[in-house]
Amino acid sequence: MTDEPTRPDVANQGVSRRGALAGGLALGGLLAAGGFAGGRASAPDPGLATEQRTYPFAGTHQAGIVTPQQDRMYLAAFDLTTDDRAALVDLLRRWTTTAARLTQGLFATATGFASGPYDAPPEDTGEAADLPASGLTVTVGFGRSLFVGTDGRTDRFGLAGHLPDALAALPHFPGDQLDAAICDGDLLVQACADDPQVAVHAIHTLSRAAFGTARVRWTQLGFGRTSATSTAQSTPRNLFGFKDGTANVKAEEAAALEDHVWVQPSDAEAHAGDSAWMTGGTYFVGRRIRMLMETWDRTSLREQETTIGRSKREGAPLSGGTEHTAPDFAAAGGDGRPLIDATSHVHLAHPSANDGVRMLRRGYTFTDGNDAQGHLDAGLYFIAYVRDPRTGFVPVQQRLASADRLSEYLKHTGSALFAVPPGVARIGTDAALSGGEFLGSTLLG
Repeated sequence: MTDEPTRPDVANQGVSRRGALAGGLALGGLLAAGGFAGGRASAPDPGLATEQRTYPFAGTHQAGIVTPQQDRMYLAAFDLTTDDRAALVDLLRRWTTTAARLTQGLFATATGFASGPYDAPPEDTGEAADLPASGLTVTVGFGRSLFVGTDGRTDRFGLAGHLPDALAALPHFPGDQLDAAICDGDLLVQACADDPQVAVHAIHTLSRAAFGTARVRWTQLGFGRTSATSTAQSTPRNLFGFKDGTANVKAEEAAALEDHVWVQPSDAEAHAGDSAWMTGGTYFVGRRIRMLMETWDRTSLREQETTIGRSKREGAPLSGGTEHTAPDFAAAGGDGRPLIDATSHVHLAHPSANDGVRMLRRGYTFTDGNDAQGHLDAGLYFIAYVRDPRTGFVPVQQRLASADRLSEYLKHTGSALFAVPPGVARIGTDAALSGGEFLGSTLLG
């Protein structure tokens, strides 16, 4: 498990831009001193102001998964514009170098932003130059098309033999109204921070580093977390006004993370090819879910609570208790009917109805303006990290799509699945990361 609470030293709190410029520190020195070189990623001192928090880049698992969920997110999926394996490796090395620097708040370097030549673009785009790290994390994933192309047969990079069985394309679920332009992709970058400009700057910078090798396929901005990934966080509310993710897997649940989130060595044993490179990784499932606000807003409170299976004010199950009381699906009212409807979201999504399956949810609210009818295009960008989507997501979603009362108020418009490799345990001590690892080195190194 990563992100155990520890008290960071000064280096792990990041180096300020002024400090980096004044000291003339090279990247290698910052990597060595800034907490990037090996070990397990850990959480900062909770007493630090939110904007001052940093999360170490290196660790057994990538940051941005069990990390205490930040308030803002910017997702970007990329399509590669090259079939050159060396160019792909070079891109991942550059992303590793850049992400390691950005997550420590090093948004400008001594060689670029302040003193670079005036007749060339600055090394850093500058929109975050005066901002702290704000808990930035960068997480990278690989899409199915990276291994077998969009046609399922094209092995552009010699990776088809390393395609994990678990990276099977998601099925078309009942009610899906997907727009192919905002689905899947070769690569995914998730940037999360407590300052939206810091998250946007991270994607901007990584997109710039990908020029000539990959182009952006789709992006999604998110605000207002809709889950809690740590027991220290309160349960947030979604746009329907209900508390969301009450039973989410938490960072402190080591056994649950091993069982439901992190890929285990045994997962590769039955695979015909080589998928051992995913050990210690996980799978990202993303779903863009538009919430039909106008319809929901005209629905009675009784119907809303029946649909969800919880009270709107407290978030308690309708069988009684408090928010964290386990739902009692056998409890009946005076009329003999179950207090929690069998087609409610809580009932159908509960682990007891899904062979004990749990997910680590990390979704965000989004608003993307209004449609042609003037209706709000807003909702939830659902994100779940699971050990195997075939067992940890697909059966649950099939069940929800087929019978959930909540489906009447939802429209699924985007879908994405990515393999998220393990973290970088040891980074080199120079700008080229020589002698170290890079994101995806277990696959391509």
